[in-house]
Amino acid sequence: MNVNLYGCQGKWIMVDLGMTFSGNEYPGVELVFADLDFIEERRKDLIGIVLTHAHEDHIGAVPYFAGELGVPLYATPFTADLVARKLEEAGLLGKVEIIIIEEDHGEIELGPFTITYLPLAHSIAEGNALLIDTPHGRIFHTGDWKLDDDPIIGEPTTEEELREIGDEGVLALVCDSTNVFNPNTSGSEGAVHSALMEEVARHKGKRVVVTTFASNVARLQTLGEVAIETGRKLCVAGRSLDRIIEVAQDNGYLEDFPTPISFETAMGLPRGEVLIIATGGQGEPRAALGRMADMNHPIELVAGDVVLFSSRQIPGNEIPIGKIQNQLAARGIQMVTDRQALIHVSGHPGRPELEALYSWLKPEILVPVHGEIRHMAEQARVGKAAGIPHQVVQKNGDMVRLAPGKPGKLAEVRAGRLVLDGDIITAADGDAITMRRRISGDGVLIVVLARGAKPVIEAIGLPLDEDLPDFLEEAAGDVLTAINRLKGKDARDVAGIREAARLAARRAAQRWSGKKPQVRVVMPGAAA
Repeated sequence: MNVNLYGCQGKWIMVDLGMTFSGNEYPGVELVFADLDFIEERRKDLIGIVLTHAHEDHIGAVPYFAGELGVPLYATPFTADLVARKLEEAGLLGKVEIIIIEEDHGEIELGPFTITYLPLAHSIAEGNALLIDTPHGRIFHTGDWKLDDDPIIGEPTTEEELREIGDEGVLALVCDSTNVFNPNTSGSEGAVHSALMEEVARHKGKRVVVTTFASNVARLQTLGEVAIETGRKLCVAGRSLDRIIEVAQDNGYLEDFPTPISFETAMGLPRGEVLIIATGGQGEPRAALGRMADMNHPIELVAGDVVLFSSRQIPGNEIPIGKIQNQLAARGIQMVTDRQALIHVSGHPGRPELEALYSWLKPEILVPVHGEIRHMAEQARVGKAAGIPHQVVQKNGDMVRLAPGKPGKLAEVRAGRLVLDGDIITAADGDAITMRRRISGDGVLIVVLARGAKPVIEAIGLPLDEDLPDFLEEAAGDVLTAINRLKGKDARDVAGIREAARLAARRAAQRWSGKKPQVRVVMPGAAA
């Protein structure tokens, strides 16, 4: 969920406004955002949001915050089109200004900042670095990038152009750290083209499904060509694929992409005459591949069919991906991953690519971004070994001075997380999410104390099964005993009665189950 802020002469620009997807730490939540409290308090000094490319971790939060921030968005055509569609779905199209920048070295002036878009290869169309010129020097903000002599889509900035930028002086390189532990280069899309062609061609007479990241337009271009050259009709399964193909074609990409056939037509063809591109390579159960694995999709797979995973397994998705692969394997469906054939390459730079960029740009300061702390710390070590004079390892919320003066951390500002919980954006560490997490781990007890009646207890989520009636009877007795022990004014204090009942019920639950459930005590007619 990339959000970067650059400040100069009292004015701020934001680079990217992304989101991430929730994990188990936020039960019931799908989307997670950066808390923008710092810049929201300085909204009058924010002069623009500059978007590097259209991956969700760089643009996904735009529909949720751009309207409130109230400044123009800047993006190249493909990214701008995808953002516009998001804003339209949110009812904000026309209410948030989108300024389209020429995709090749387009330049914008924003207060003390002059920003030049520099195309770099990545796993999506129109990936860009930003050269940010300020009165104090120039910052090269890489965005997500790699080096690729045969990117299939787009023409990245050349080594000669990057060397020229370095010769003119670069104050700071703010650089992607994601693949710093990879000792090899990330690999070329052109090589994937050859490997996919070979892989599909060797499965004659078999139905072949390829799952890949929907946003990888170069991979879609390759798969269209593979379908044509292997004599297969192309079928596309997944709404995000449909959307990306439409946006790509509207912006001059995928011009020779074969017209996809329907699911019904695909199922009526001989097995060796169809190639299916499907979403769901990260194990998403509702995506096309997950539904095929669950036998709940119009495209039916049977023993002997082949699924090619032309995508990288994102850390954290191992379990859902494994579940789908096990479902497919149990039905005799063959699978090929990037460990068996060169059918995927990363969109992020390995160590040799980082070292090459250092040598071309010759920055005075390296600021690693985009990765976990271990990735950023390792890139700082690589940069130091390569001779970059200063390295600033930062974390979310760190305010870093680049110039004037010695570079380094100045201060820490609030940088929490927000979550989209249902239709409400709320704090990730707020009471609702914290309580839900506790309930999901330990369950809940509801204790009802009615005047003149025995306590009534309901247990939710405790692993007691057939012992539950005995537990409830004993817990009710413990609660009644605890209340009867209260004397004098304590026996009339509603808060004291509630607390005594809560503790007694919780101790009983821990004694019976080893769990420490959340306990809510209800006293009908009592003051809150």
